[in-house]
This record gives sequence, structure tokens and C-alpha cells, in this order.
Amino acid sequence: MIRGAFDTAGELDPVELRAAYDDVLADAIESVGVSTAAEQTGLETETIQAVVDGETPDLSLEEAMSILALADDQPDAEVLVAEARDILLMGMSAAVLDVEAIAAGIDDELDPKEIQQKIEGRYPITLDEYALLHAFIENRKR
Repeated sequence: MIRGAFDTAGELDPVELRAAYDDVLADAIESVGVSTAAEQTGLETETIQAVVDGETPDLSLEEAMSILALADDQPDAEVLVAEARDILLMGMSAAVLDVEAIAAGIDDELDPKEIQQKIEGRYPITLDEYALLHAFIENRKR
């Protein structure tokens, strides 16, 4: 997701990568507590508790980064979102991928236009979609 915390992203499938993201989010929540996390992020307590319980609730990238920003060693959520998007863009450049190649590589789960809009932040991206793109792009860099 950010700052090389997931160096093995290309070795994981999207479900495994999402689980790894959730582990990091759970750690951030546990550092402040469930009720404080819900209050500071604006997310439902049930959603926050689901992350701590090892579930994978539907989260947008922005929501996930608001959780991650709870950790003392992290910048604010806006910076984290920008860094996460940059990881995808830089990965595409390093792997010499365009959105058409990504769409074909992920079996057209997202079309090229959607991929571009989501990566650029012009359209919301879920954490599951982010994991799908992140895993595919990182795998092609190897």
C-alpha cells in the first residue's frame, strides 16, 4: 500500500494482499482503540471492529488510509492516499504497463477507462480493487 511496506506484493494474489493490508490496518486500530478509531475516521464502529476481528469489510482506499493514519508513525490520510496512488503509477511505469494491458491481465474485471480513473483518483477505488491492481502491477515488475 505505502512506502515499501508490501515488498512482496507481486508474490501474493489479491486476496492475500488484501489480508496483509487488513493486518496493518488492525494494528493501527489497536494502537488507539476501536472507539477512538471510529471517532477519528468517521467510520462505523462495526466496520472498525470487523477489521480488528480479521474480517475484510468493504473499504475505499480513502477509508483505509484514514485508518492507517491513526498510527503514530504515519502521515495524514491525504498523504497516504497520494502515496498509494503513486505506487500504482510508478509501478506501471517500471513494468511498462498501460491500462489496456492491466485490464487484459486482470481478466477485464475493470475496464481500461475505470482503471485510469481509479488510479488517478477521479473515481473511487475500493481496497479490494487496489489490491487487485497492486498485486498485478508488482508481479509484472519482477
